[in-house]
Amino acid sequence: MALRRVAITGVGLITAVGVGRDETWDGLINGRSGIGPITSFDTEGYRTTFGAEVKDFDPTTVMDLKNARKADRYSQFAVCAAQEAFDQADLGEFDPERAGVVIGSGIGGMHTFEEQHRKLIARGPSRVSPMFIPMMIGDMASGLVSIHLGFKGPNYSTVSACASGGHAIGVSYQHIANGDADIMIAGGAEASVCPMALAGFSSLKALSANNDNPTKASRPFDKDRDGFVLGEGAGVVVLEDMDRAVARGATIIAEFAGFGMTGDAYHMTQPDNSGTGAFNAMKRAMELGGIKSEDVGYINAHGTSTHFNDKIESGAIRRLFGSHADDMAVSSTKSMMGHLLGAAGGVECGVIALALQKGILPPTINYETPDPECDLFYCPNEAVKKQATAALSNSFGFGGHNVSLAVKAWKE
Repeated sequence: MALRRVAITGVGLITAVGVGRDETWDGLINGRSGIGPITSFDTEGYRTTFGAEVKDFDPTTVMDLKNARKADRYSQFAVCAAQEAFDQADLGEFDPERAGVVIGSGIGGMHTFEEQHRKLIARGPSRVSPMFIPMMIGDMASGLVSIHLGFKGPNYSTVSACASGGHAIGVSYQHIANGDADIMIAGGAEASVCPMALAGFSSLKALSANNDNPTKASRPFDKDRDGFVLGEGAGVVVLEDMDRAVARGATIIAEFAGFGMTGDAYHMTQPDNSGTGAFNAMKRAMELGGIKSEDVGYINAHGTSTHFNDKIESGAIRRLFGSHADDMAVSSTKSMMGHLLGAAGGVECGVIALALQKGILPPTINYETPDPECDLFYCPNEAVKKQATAALSNSFGFGGHNVSLAVKAWKE
């Protein structure tokens, strides 16, 4: 059976750079950092004291107060981003049995877990909320989005650490391409700027410790990078059967063209030095989408600002694209909005769709000292005006999970 083509007709974004798609996009193309000292809890004694927090977020603009109180912060992000994407898609009448939801999260309701654990220790088991389990579990963002929008088709969550959002979009594409659904809400949500996550990643020495200058801390591909910055938020796209979208006269943002996923089978936290998993994920996404190397004008890199990831990813790109790598633009928007963990792939897929639609490629800010081991063009410090034919979004997660998403510019 021939695979059905898939359109992207809606994007919803909530990041530290901005609450909403337009505010986030404006911040990214203008190189605005959303990183600063953490304000939601006391960071005294922590190795790292800053992060990329979502500020001025009010879930009751979308959810009623009662339902918002019964949802962890990561689920609130998911519902609000999904509503924004849904509104933009303007789907008209649709069969709810043919509309599904897949929202990935690497950690789930960590705020709820911490809060209820404190109650358990301080006041005993009887004081733990009956809502603890449904608020904490990692599939609840997908569940609440489906309830909120009335989508009754495929519904579940993907969990693959920092590749979770990318996996969610990739498998959602498969549901439409294979005829299982006509519409999918897909992406990632994470709310892990909290004491335990900050302490854990700090102990792992994965985070930047540039406490004196947080806005300069996330510096992907720069020789002086010293770790990633913990972020939070959500990124959601509406995927739709292309024939349906065209027939109803939808505004098509871009075409979702391909999905590649691999495993490193190498190490719990460190990527394979050969970069083979990343290489094969990108190669598979392009093959599935019928995309030639010379068609790819932009890659939104995983680009975490860690020593191993940045050089290994750069090497995999160089190996795959050969001489064309010198004609491509690569950037890491994590330099501005931090690393959203399981939400990263959802946000960054939305970003490449907007980049193709608008002909503007977001920069990598804080790029000051080139690293000989990272030898690509990283859109240093300023957005690049370029109409790319196709773009990739890469997401790699602890456990050796690799995802690459391929998107094509839409031409009527």
